[in-house]
Amino acid sequence: MASDKGPSAGDATLRRRIEPWEFEVFFDPRELRKEACLLYEIQWGTSHKIWRNSGKNTSNHVEINFIEKFTSERQYCPSIHCSITWFLSWSPCWECSKAIRGFLSQHPSVTLVIYVARLFWHVDPQNRQGLRDLINSGVTIQIMRVPEYHHCWRNFVNYPPGKEDHWPRYPVLWMKLYALELHCIILSLPPCLRISRRQNQLTLFRLTLQNCHYQMIPPHILLATGLIQVPVTWK
Repeated sequence: MASDKGPSAGDATLRRRIEPWEFEVFFDPRELRKEACLLYEIQWGTSHKIWRNSGKNTSNHVEINFIEKFTSERQYCPSIHCSITWFLSWSPCWECSKAIRGFLSQHPSVTLVIYVARLFWHVDPQNRQGLRDLINSGVTIQIMRVPEYHHCWRNFVNYPPGKEDHWPRYPVLWMKLYALELHCIILSLPPCLRISRRQNQLTLFRLTLQNCHYQMIPPHILLATGLIQVPVTWK
């Protein structure tokens, strides 16, 4: 049952929550907003307590800000496992990917899972390699889906009274298209997703598939977009 009071006034995360309009403009997969937003969860050892907070770009990218904040404000204990989950409006650039790997190599008891709403300059070879290097170093990277958007709305947003289940219903198709492109990155395939913006600010998504995409990407991933018919070879 939806609450008619919004987040509880006694909620310890209330002052760290972002406003609904911020969530909408930062995490809409159709929008190509320049600034980035990070929502994150930290869990130590076997404790069920989860620390939540948010961050935005300053003179540094949000990933760098998080690393600096984490290493300066917390007395790190190597014997205690730390689980970190990021919800990023943009995937890390190659420089941030390198910094993240350096951070994790210095903190071996830390594990990181990253959910992203959009892929940052995904046709750039360095950014693609940076994401592959992160994954190869043990970082989990996934495109945000409906459950992740719902989770973020309920746990990071100062939603209006009675609106705890009324997160913006972003088109699932865009999530699937980004997921398809992430598979291309992971498999070292050429980009298949092209994104452009017209003068009226309308964002256009275009798929350009080559034979290697059909050969390497699992058919169920291609079919999930609802836009692709996988060729059938009769024997």
